[in-house]
Amino acid sequence: EATMSANEGNQGVGSVIVRGGEILARGRNLENTTHDPTAHAESVAIRNYASSLTRPETQRSWDQYFRDPPSLSGTMLFSTFEPCPMCCGAILATGISTLILGGRPKSGTSRWGEYTLERLVKLTERDNKVEIITGVLSNECFDIRNA
Repeated sequence: EATMSANEGNQGVGSVIVRGGEILARGRNLENTTHDPTAHAESVAIRNYASSLTRPETQRSWDQYFRDPPSLSGTMLFSTFEPCPMCCGAILATGISTLILGGRPKSGTSRWGEYTLERLVKLTERDNKVEIITGVLSNECFDIRNA
């Protein structure tokens, strides 16, 4: 996903949502190709998962949805780079249980100042609800993002 994103002229970031070894959704950064500043890889993956729930065979009534909203609890989201604050909020809102990320901005290069995923998660008091694993293939992920 990250390589496709970079090849399409976007920032080389990709995400995959997995539950029990099954890929539920994929996403890649589409900001430049769609002219949508919110089309980050993580948000696109979450949107793709949500759109899979709107197929006729999976549609539920509003009452069913209200009583039991779709949740990504028990899923893992893999991302090539640290999610921004917007995507972190989406991850927390959907109940993703584990976040596995590769690269992170080098010290002093983030456009979000002193933001870190861990700081935002702690601020929202969700640090006991999401496991964060960092540094997976970090050099490779950093290289793809910055290609």
